[in-house]
Amino acid sequence: MSNLMTVSSLNTKIKSLLEATFMHILVEGEVASVTYHTSGHLYFSVKDKESSIKCVMWRSSVSKMKFRIEKGMHIVIEGSVGVYTPRGEYQFYVVKVEPYGQGALALAFEQLKERLKAKGYFDAQRKKSIPKHIKKMVLVTAKESAALHDMLKIIQKRWPLLEVIIVDTLVQGDTAALQIAKSLYYADTLQADVIVVGRGGGSTEDLWAFNEEAVAHALFEMKTPVVSAVGHEVDVMISDYVADLRAPTPSAAIEMILPDVQEILYTLDELMLRYKQIIIQNIQQSEQALHHLEEMLLRSSPSRRLKEIENEFKRLEDEFRRVMQYSLEQRISELPTLRMNFRQNIHFILQKKEQHLEYILKKIEMNNPKLQCKTGWAKVLKNGKTIELDELQEEEAFTLENASVKIEARMLKKIVF
Repeated sequence: MSNLMTVSSLNTKIKSLLEATFMHILVEGEVASVTYHTSGHLYFSVKDKESSIKCVMWRSSVSKMKFRIEKGMHIVIEGSVGVYTPRGEYQFYVVKVEPYGQGALALAFEQLKERLKAKGYFDAQRKKSIPKHIKKMVLVTAKESAALHDMLKIIQKRWPLLEVIIVDTLVQGDTAALQIAKSLYYADTLQADVIVVGRGGGSTEDLWAFNEEAVAHALFEMKTPVVSAVGHEVDVMISDYVADLRAPTPSAAIEMILPDVQEILYTLDELMLRYKQIIIQNIQQSEQALHHLEEMLLRSSPSRRLKEIENEFKRLEDEFRRVMQYSLEQRISELPTLRMNFRQNIHFILQKKEQHLEYILKKIEMNNPKLQCKTGWAKVLKNGKTIELDELQEEEAFTLENASVKIEARMLKKIVF
Protein backbone atom coordinates (compact mmCIF):
# COMPACT_ATOMS: atom_id res chain seq x y z
CA MET A 1 0.00 0.00 0.00
CA SER A 2 3.10 2.21 -0.20
CA ASN A 3 1.94 3.71 -3.53
CA LEU A 4 -1.50 4.69 -2.17
CA MET A 5 -2.24 8.42 -2.70
CA THR A 6 -5.24 10.70 -2.48
CA VAL A 7 -7.09 12.10 -5.49
CA SER A 8 -5.79 15.58 -4.67
CA SER A 9 -2.17 14.43 -4.54
CA LEU A 10 -2.61 12.61 -7.86
CA ASN A 11 -4.09 15.69 -9.51
CA THR A 12 -1.29 17.81 -8.04
CA LYS A 13 1.40 15.49 -9.47
CA ILE A 14 -0.37 15.50 -12.86
CA LYS A 15 -0.55 19.31 -12.73
CA SER A 16 3.18 19.60 -11.97
CA LEU A 17 4.09 17.11 -14.69
CA LEU A 18 1.91 18.64 -17.43
CA GLU A 19 2.66 22.29 -16.65
CA ALA A 20 6.39 21.62 -16.48
CA THR A 21 6.37 19.61 -19.73
CA PHE A 22 4.04 21.66 -21.97
CA MET A 23 5.17 25.28 -21.58
CA HIS A 24 5.24 27.86 -24.40
CA ILE A 25 4.14 25.46 -27.11
CA LEU A 26 2.35 26.02 -30.44
CA VAL A 27 -0.79 24.05 -31.33
CA GLU A 28 -2.59 24.12 -34.68
CA GLY A 29 -6.24 23.21 -35.19
CA GLU A 30 -9.79 24.23 -36.09
CA VAL A 31 -12.00 26.31 -33.78
CA ALA A 32 -14.80 24.00 -32.63
CA SER A 33 -16.62 26.46 -30.36
CA VAL A 34 -16.00 29.98 -29.11
CA THR A 35 -17.46 32.23 -26.37
CA TYR A 36 -16.51 35.86 -25.76
CA HIS A 37 -17.43 36.27 -22.07
CA THR A 38 -18.76 39.56 -20.67
CA SER A 39 -15.77 39.60 -18.33
CA GLY A 40 -13.50 40.00 -21.34
CA HIS A 41 -12.09 36.48 -21.16
CA LEU A 42 -12.26 34.20 -24.22
CA TYR A 43 -13.26 30.52 -23.94
CA PHE A 44 -12.99 28.23 -26.96
CA SER A 45 -11.97 24.76 -28.06
CA VAL A 46 -9.66 23.60 -30.83
CA LYS A 47 -9.98 20.28 -32.63
CA ASP A 48 -8.51 18.14 -35.36
CA LYS A 49 -9.98 15.00 -36.96
CA GLU A 50 -9.52 12.85 -33.85
CA SER A 51 -9.70 15.00 -30.72
CA SER A 52 -10.16 18.44 -29.19
CA ILE A 53 -8.87 20.53 -26.30
CA LYS A 54 -10.48 23.28 -24.23
CA CYS A 55 -8.75 26.67 -24.30
CA VAL A 56 -8.98 29.85 -22.25
CA MET A 57 -7.48 33.26 -23.01
CA TRP A 58 -7.50 35.90 -20.30
CA ARG A 59 -8.78 39.42 -20.90
CA SER A 60 -5.29 41.00 -20.93
CA SER A 61 -4.29 38.83 -23.90
CA VAL A 62 -7.68 39.14 -25.65
CA SER A 63 -7.37 42.94 -25.67
CA LYS A 64 -4.21 42.66 -27.78
CA MET A 65 -5.87 40.62 -30.53
CA LYS A 66 -6.43 42.43 -33.82
CA PHE A 67 -9.08 39.98 -35.08
CA ARG A 68 -11.96 37.88 -33.73
CA ILE A 69 -11.77 34.11 -33.86
CA GLU A 70 -14.83 32.37 -35.25
CA LYS A 71 -16.09 28.81 -35.35
CA GLY A 72 -14.48 26.84 -38.16
CA MET A 73 -11.42 29.11 -38.37
CA HIS A 74 -8.02 27.40 -38.78
CA ILE A 75 -5.65 28.91 -36.18
CA VAL A 76 -2.31 28.49 -34.42
CA ILE A 77 -2.36 29.05 -30.64
CA GLU A 78 0.58 29.69 -28.35
CA GLY A 79 0.54 29.00 -24.63
CA SER A 80 0.84 26.35 -21.94
CA VAL A 81 -1.14 23.40 -20.59
CA GLY A 82 -2.64 23.90 -17.13
CA VAL A 83 -4.60 21.65 -14.75
CA TYR A 84 -7.54 22.69 -12.59
CA THR A 85 -6.81 20.47 -9.58
CA PRO A 86 -10.25 20.46 -7.83
CA ARG A 87 -11.88 18.78 -10.86
CA GLY A 88 -8.86 17.08 -12.36
CA GLU A 89 -9.42 18.88 -15.69
CA TYR A 90 -6.73 20.24 -17.95
CA GLN A 91 -6.96 22.98 -20.54
CA PHE A 92 -4.75 25.11 -22.75
CA TYR A 93 -3.99 28.64 -21.48
CA VAL A 94 -3.55 30.75 -24.62
CA VAL A 95 -1.42 33.91 -24.73
CA LYS A 96 -1.40 34.47 -28.51
CA VAL A 97 -3.54 33.45 -31.51
CA GLU A 98 -2.61 33.71 -35.19
CA PRO A 99 -4.64 32.63 -38.24
CA TYR A 100 -3.06 29.64 -39.92
CA GLY A 101 -1.26 30.65 -43.13
CA GLN A 102 -2.52 34.26 -42.95
CA GLY A 103 -1.37 37.37 -41.09
CA ALA A 104 -3.44 38.50 -38.11
CA LEU A 105 -3.59 42.08 -39.36
CA ALA A 106 -4.75 41.01 -42.81
CA LEU A 107 -7.52 38.90 -41.28
CA ALA A 108 -8.50 41.66 -38.87
CA PHE A 109 -8.68 44.09 -41.81
CA GLU A 110 -11.00 41.81 -43.80
CA GLN A 111 -13.22 41.05 -40.77
CA LEU A 112 -13.69 44.73 -39.93
CA LYS A 113 -14.17 45.63 -43.58
CA GLU A 114 -17.01 43.10 -43.97
CA ARG A 115 -18.62 44.11 -40.66
CA LEU A 116 -18.62 47.82 -41.50
CA LYS A 117 -19.77 47.19 -45.04
CA ALA A 118 -22.80 45.30 -43.69
CA LYS A 119 -23.60 48.29 -41.45
CA GLY A 120 -23.60 50.65 -44.45
CA TYR A 121 -20.40 52.52 -43.52
CA PHE A 122 -19.16 52.37 -47.14
CA ASP A 123 -22.43 53.26 -48.91
CA ALA A 124 -21.87 55.82 -51.66
CA GLN A 125 -25.20 57.59 -51.06
CA ARG A 126 -24.17 58.66 -47.53
CA LYS A 127 -20.89 60.24 -48.64
CA LYS A 128 -20.78 64.05 -48.62
CA SER A 129 -19.40 66.01 -51.57
CA ILE A 130 -16.27 68.11 -51.09
CA PRO A 131 -17.03 71.86 -51.49
CA LYS A 132 -15.59 73.52 -54.59
CA HIS A 133 -14.80 76.74 -52.77
CA ILE A 134 -12.94 76.01 -49.53
CA LYS A 135 -12.22 78.86 -47.12
CA LYS A 136 -11.41 76.91 -43.95
CA MET A 137 -9.66 73.54 -43.62
CA VAL A 138 -8.75 71.35 -40.62
CA LEU A 139 -5.71 69.06 -40.79
CA VAL A 140 -5.87 66.14 -38.32
CA THR A 141 -2.37 64.66 -38.13
CA ALA A 142 0.86 64.69 -36.09
CA LYS A 143 2.03 68.27 -35.58
CA GLU A 144 5.72 67.55 -36.23
CA SER A 145 5.22 65.09 -39.10
CA ALA A 146 6.68 65.34 -42.60
CA ALA A 147 3.16 64.81 -43.97
CA LEU A 148 1.93 68.01 -42.29
CA HIS A 149 4.95 69.92 -43.58
CA ASP A 150 4.26 68.73 -47.13
CA MET A 151 0.54 69.61 -46.92
CA LEU A 152 1.25 73.13 -45.60
CA LYS A 153 3.83 73.66 -48.32
CA ILE A 154 1.34 72.73 -51.05
CA ILE A 155 -1.40 74.86 -49.44
CA GLN A 156 0.91 77.88 -49.47
CA LYS A 157 1.73 77.25 -53.10
CA ARG A 158 -1.77 76.47 -54.39
CA TRP A 159 -4.13 78.59 -52.25
CA PRO A 160 -2.41 80.83 -49.63
CA LEU A 161 -5.71 82.55 -48.78
CA LEU A 162 -6.93 79.38 -47.03
CA GLU A 163 -7.54 79.40 -43.25
CA VAL A 164 -5.84 76.29 -41.82
CA ILE A 165 -6.40 74.75 -38.37
CA ILE A 166 -4.05 71.98 -37.23
CA VAL A 167 -5.37 69.39 -34.77
CA ASP A 168 -2.37 67.55 -33.36
CA THR A 169 -2.89 63.83 -32.73
CA LEU A 170 -0.99 60.58 -32.43
CA VAL A 171 -1.04 58.64 -35.70
CA GLN A 172 0.83 55.53 -34.55
CA GLY A 173 0.75 53.24 -31.51
CA ASP A 174 -1.76 51.41 -29.33
CA THR A 175 -3.64 54.57 -28.24
CA ALA A 176 -3.48 56.32 -31.61
CA ALA A 177 -6.89 55.13 -32.86
CA LEU A 178 -8.77 56.57 -29.88
CA GLN A 179 -6.83 59.86 -30.14
CA ILE A 180 -7.54 60.12 -33.87
CA ALA A 181 -11.26 59.51 -33.24
CA LYS A 182 -11.31 62.12 -30.46
CA SER A 183 -9.49 64.62 -32.70
CA LEU A 184 -12.00 64.01 -35.52
CA TYR A 185 -14.94 64.70 -33.21
CA TYR A 186 -13.25 67.93 -32.10
CA ALA A 187 -12.43 68.94 -35.69
CA ASP A 188 -16.10 68.43 -36.61
CA THR A 189 -17.05 71.24 -34.19
CA LEU A 190 -14.76 73.84 -35.83
CA GLN A 191 -17.21 74.66 -38.66
CA ALA A 192 -14.66 74.05 -41.39
CA ASP A 193 -15.46 73.39 -45.04
CA VAL A 194 -13.41 70.17 -45.12
CA ILE A 195 -11.26 68.00 -42.85
CA VAL A 196 -8.15 66.10 -43.99
CA VAL A 197 -7.02 63.24 -41.74
CA GLY A 198 -3.95 61.12 -42.33
CA ARG A 199 -0.22 60.59 -42.11
CA GLY A 200 2.77 59.66 -44.26
CA GLY A 201 3.89 56.18 -45.26
CA GLY A 202 5.00 53.34 -43.03
CA SER A 203 4.58 49.65 -42.35
CA THR A 204 1.20 47.99 -41.91
CA GLU A 205 1.68 48.12 -38.14
CA ASP A 206 2.57 51.83 -38.31
CA LEU A 207 -0.60 52.64 -40.27
CA TRP A 208 -2.88 50.29 -38.33
CA ALA A 209 -4.58 53.01 -36.27
CA PHE A 210 -6.49 53.99 -39.42
CA ASN A 211 -7.86 50.42 -39.62
CA GLU A 212 -9.46 50.57 -36.16
CA GLU A 213 -13.24 50.60 -35.68
CA ALA A 214 -13.07 53.68 -33.41
CA VAL A 215 -11.70 55.77 -36.30
CA ALA A 216 -14.22 54.30 -38.76
CA HIS A 217 -17.12 55.10 -36.41
CA ALA A 218 -15.92 58.70 -35.94
CA LEU A 219 -15.63 59.19 -39.71
CA PHE A 220 -19.12 57.72 -40.19
CA GLU A 221 -20.67 60.22 -37.76
CA MET A 222 -18.88 63.33 -39.10
CA LYS A 223 -21.05 66.21 -40.32
CA THR A 224 -18.12 67.90 -42.11
CA PRO A 225 -16.79 66.34 -45.37
CA VAL A 226 -13.63 64.32 -44.62
CA VAL A 227 -10.71 63.30 -46.83
CA SER A 228 -8.67 60.24 -45.80
CA ALA A 229 -5.00 60.61 -46.81
CA VAL A 230 -2.95 57.78 -45.31
CA GLY A 231 0.40 56.41 -46.42
CA HIS A 232 1.28 55.88 -50.07
CA GLU A 233 -0.93 55.13 -53.04
CA VAL A 234 -0.65 51.35 -52.51
CA ASP A 235 -1.83 51.62 -48.89
CA VAL A 236 -5.62 51.20 -48.55
CA MET A 237 -7.08 51.74 -45.09
CA ILE A 238 -10.52 51.23 -43.57
CA SER A 239 -10.59 55.03 -43.18
CA ASP A 240 -10.33 55.30 -46.98
CA TYR A 241 -13.56 53.31 -47.38
CA VAL A 242 -15.53 55.29 -44.78
CA ALA A 243 -14.30 58.82 -45.56
CA ASP A 244 -16.09 60.97 -48.14
CA LEU A 245 -12.98 61.02 -50.35
CA ARG A 246 -9.83 58.91 -50.46
CA ALA A 247 -6.52 60.51 -51.43
CA PRO A 248 -3.47 58.34 -52.25
CA THR A 249 -1.14 60.56 -50.15
CA PRO A 250 -1.48 63.60 -47.85
CA SER A 251 0.08 65.82 -50.52
CA ALA A 252 -2.29 64.48 -53.17
CA ALA A 253 -5.26 65.25 -50.87
CA ILE A 254 -4.42 68.97 -50.92
CA GLU A 255 -3.91 68.95 -54.69
CA MET A 256 -7.26 67.16 -55.17
CA ILE A 257 -9.42 69.54 -53.15
CA LEU A 258 -7.69 72.95 -53.49
CA PRO A 259 -7.56 74.99 -56.69
CA ASP A 260 -4.22 76.18 -58.09
CA VAL A 261 -3.95 79.95 -57.70
CA GLN A 262 -1.81 80.20 -60.84
CA GLU A 263 -4.39 78.34 -62.91
CA ILE A 264 -7.12 80.61 -61.56
CA LEU A 265 -5.08 83.72 -62.41
CA TYR A 266 -4.56 82.43 -65.95
CA THR A 267 -8.27 81.70 -66.19
CA LEU A 268 -9.13 85.19 -64.94
CA ASP A 269 -6.83 86.73 -67.56
CA GLU A 270 -8.58 84.74 -70.28
CA LEU A 271 -12.00 85.75 -68.95
CA MET A 272 -11.03 89.42 -68.77
CA LEU A 273 -9.87 89.34 -72.37
CA ARG A 274 -13.03 87.51 -73.47
CA TYR A 275 -15.32 89.90 -71.54
CA LYS A 276 -13.46 92.89 -72.98
CA GLN A 277 -14.13 91.60 -76.50
CA ILE A 278 -17.79 90.92 -75.65
CA ILE A 279 -18.23 94.43 -74.19
CA ILE A 280 -16.70 96.07 -77.28
CA GLN A 281 -18.95 93.96 -79.49
CA ASN A 282 -22.05 94.89 -77.43
CA ILE A 283 -21.16 98.58 -77.57
CA GLN A 284 -20.83 98.42 -81.35
CA GLN A 285 -24.17 96.64 -81.68
CA SER A 286 -25.82 99.18 -79.35
CA GLU A 287 -24.41 102.06 -81.39
CA GLN A 288 -25.87 100.53 -84.58
CA ALA A 289 -29.26 100.02 -82.91
CA LEU A 290 -29.24 103.62 -81.62
CA HIS A 291 -28.46 104.93 -85.06
CA HIS A 292 -31.35 102.90 -86.47
CA LEU A 293 -33.73 104.29 -83.82
CA GLU A 294 -32.66 107.83 -84.55
CA GLU A 295 -33.53 107.32 -88.21
CA MET A 296 -36.96 105.88 -87.27
CA LEU A 297 -37.61 108.81 -84.94
CA LEU A 298 -36.85 111.25 -87.68
CA ARG A 299 -39.31 109.48 -89.98
CA SER A 300 -42.07 109.40 -87.34
CA SER A 301 -43.90 112.31 -85.67
CA PRO A 302 -44.02 111.90 -81.89
CA SER A 303 -46.87 114.41 -81.55
CA ARG A 304 -49.02 112.46 -84.04
CA ARG A 305 -48.37 109.24 -82.19
CA LEU A 306 -49.28 110.89 -78.88
CA LYS A 307 -52.53 112.19 -80.37
CA GLU A 308 -53.48 108.69 -81.57
CA ILE A 309 -52.78 107.29 -78.12
CA GLU A 310 -54.86 110.07 -76.52
CA ASN A 311 -57.83 109.34 -78.81
CA GLU A 312 -57.59 105.62 -78.13
CA PHE A 313 -57.49 106.29 -74.41
CA LYS A 314 -60.59 108.54 -74.66
CA ARG A 315 -62.47 105.86 -76.61
CA LEU A 316 -61.61 103.21 -74.05
CA GLU A 317 -62.65 105.54 -71.21
CA ASP A 318 -66.08 106.15 -72.78
CA GLU A 319 -66.55 102.44 -73.40
CA PHE A 320 -65.64 101.69 -69.79
CA ARG A 321 -68.14 104.25 -68.50
CA ARG A 322 -70.95 102.74 -70.61
CA VAL A 323 -70.20 99.22 -69.44
CA MET A 324 -70.06 100.32 -65.77
CA GLN A 325 -73.33 102.25 -66.08
CA TYR A 326 -75.09 99.25 -67.59
CA SER A 327 -73.74 96.90 -64.89
CA LEU A 328 -74.86 99.23 -62.09
CA GLU A 329 -78.37 99.52 -63.51
CA GLN A 330 -78.63 95.75 -63.75
CA ARG A 331 -77.49 95.26 -60.14
CA ILE A 332 -79.85 98.00 -58.84
CA SER A 333 -82.85 96.33 -60.53
CA GLU A 334 -82.00 93.04 -58.80
CA LEU A 335 -81.78 94.53 -55.29
CA PRO A 336 -85.49 94.29 -54.28
CA THR A 337 -85.65 90.61 -55.20
CA LEU A 338 -82.38 89.86 -53.38
CA ARG A 339 -83.55 91.77 -50.28
CA MET A 340 -86.85 89.81 -50.15
CA ASN A 341 -85.08 86.46 -50.61
CA PHE A 342 -82.60 87.36 -47.91
CA ARG A 343 -85.34 88.23 -45.39
CA GLN A 344 -87.25 85.01 -46.16
CA ASN A 345 -84.11 82.91 -45.70
CA ILE A 346 -83.23 84.61 -42.43
CA HIS A 347 -86.75 84.11 -41.10
CA PHE A 348 -86.70 80.43 -42.08
CA ILE A 349 -83.29 79.85 -40.46
CA LEU A 350 -84.38 81.55 -37.22
CA GLN A 351 -87.47 79.37 -37.01
CA LYS A 352 -85.36 76.25 -37.46
CA LYS A 353 -82.86 77.35 -34.81
CA GLU A 354 -85.63 78.17 -32.31
CA GLN A 355 -87.17 74.72 -32.81
CA HIS A 356 -83.75 73.07 -32.37
CA LEU A 357 -83.06 75.12 -29.24
CA GLU A 358 -86.39 74.09 -27.72
CA TYR A 359 -85.57 70.43 -28.50
CA ILE A 360 -82.14 70.69 -26.85
CA LEU A 361 -83.56 72.34 -23.70
CA LYS A 362 -86.11 69.54 -23.31
CA LYS A 363 -83.37 66.92 -23.82
CA ILE A 364 -81.13 68.59 -21.23
CA GLU A 365 -84.00 68.66 -18.75
CA MET A 366 -84.76 64.97 -19.37
CA ASN A 367 -81.06 64.02 -18.91
CA ASN A 368 -80.57 66.02 -15.71
CA PRO A 369 -78.72 63.63 -13.33
CA LYS A 370 -80.61 65.04 -10.36
CA LEU A 371 -83.91 63.99 -11.89
CA GLN A 372 -82.61 60.53 -12.75
CA CYS A 373 -81.30 59.70 -9.30
CA LYS A 374 -83.68 57.88 -6.99
CA THR A 375 -83.78 58.86 -3.33
CA GLY A 376 -81.44 56.76 -1.18
CA TRP A 377 -79.42 55.35 -4.10
CA ALA A 378 -75.80 56.15 -5.02
CA LYS A 379 -72.97 54.68 -7.14
CA VAL A 380 -70.28 52.62 -5.39
CA LEU A 381 -66.80 53.26 -6.79
CA LYS A 382 -63.37 51.84 -6.07
CA ASN A 383 -60.30 53.36 -7.72
CA GLY A 384 -62.61 55.45 -9.91
CA LYS A 385 -64.56 52.43 -11.28
CA THR A 386 -68.18 51.47 -10.49
CA ILE A 387 -68.42 48.12 -8.67
CA GLU A 388 -71.00 45.93 -6.93
CA LEU A 389 -71.28 45.98 -3.10
CA ASP A 390 -70.39 42.29 -2.82
CA GLU A 391 -66.97 43.04 -4.39
CA LEU A 392 -65.88 45.10 -1.35
CA GLN A 393 -63.86 43.58 1.49
CA GLU A 394 -63.74 44.64 5.15
CA GLU A 395 -61.52 47.67 5.89
CA GLU A 396 -61.40 48.45 2.18
CA ALA A 397 -61.78 52.13 1.10
CA PHE A 398 -64.47 53.08 -1.43
CA THR A 399 -66.53 56.06 -2.66
CA LEU A 400 -70.28 56.76 -2.63
CA GLU A 401 -71.43 59.22 -5.24
CA ASN A 402 -74.72 60.58 -6.53
CA ALA A 403 -75.45 63.60 -8.72
CA SER A 404 -74.53 66.20 -6.08
CA VAL A 405 -72.52 64.51 -3.30
CA LYS A 406 -69.32 62.40 -3.15
CA ILE A 407 -68.44 60.52 0.09
CA GLU A 408 -65.12 58.75 0.86
CA ALA A 409 -65.85 55.71 3.11
CA ARG A 410 -64.34 52.49 4.50
CA MET A 411 -66.29 49.23 5.01
CA LEU A 412 -66.43 48.21 8.66
CA LYS A 413 -68.45 45.02 8.33
CA LYS A 414 -69.89 43.00 5.49
CA ILE A 415 -73.26 41.21 5.82
CA VAL A 416 -74.40 39.05 2.94
CA PHE A 417 -78.19 38.33 2.62
